[in-house]
Amino acid sequence: MARIQIELPARFAFSTAITIYINHINYGHHLDNSALLALVSEARVRFFKSLGYSELDVEGLGIIVADAALQYRSEAFHGEVLAFEMTASDFNKYGCDLVWRVSEQESGREVARGKHGIVFFDYTARKAAQVPAAFSRRFVE
Repeated sequence: MARIQIELPARFAFSTAITIYINHINYGHHLDNSALLALVSEARVRFFKSLGYSELDVEGLGIIVADAALQYRSEAFHGEVLAFEMTASDFNKYGCDLVWRVSEQESGREVARGKHGIVFFDYTARKAAQVPAAFSRRFVE
């Protein structure tokens, strides 16, 4: 079976720290895969907030997560503080990828990497909308 390979950007636009709580741990005594996705979702909310947006208001449009891919690199454990780095890349007419990396903050050990494909959405018209130019300009060099 082919393995997912995720290319990371040269730099990330955003970073935030999140502590692993006991409810994030599974029976194997490490970070549960579903908890990782929930933590990435929290980081995504913080990413948009750092830009002055919410997931329901990016220049008047909302976002929808259309797909996700992730690659585990190492275990993570209760009490560790994880650094979540994120940036937007690979823009198309209606969306982009939010590429992210998770590392254990103290050692720098990479825990996971991934990307979420997002689509901009006009909730009033109930349809996909073009990427707001003001948003994409923040990331396109």
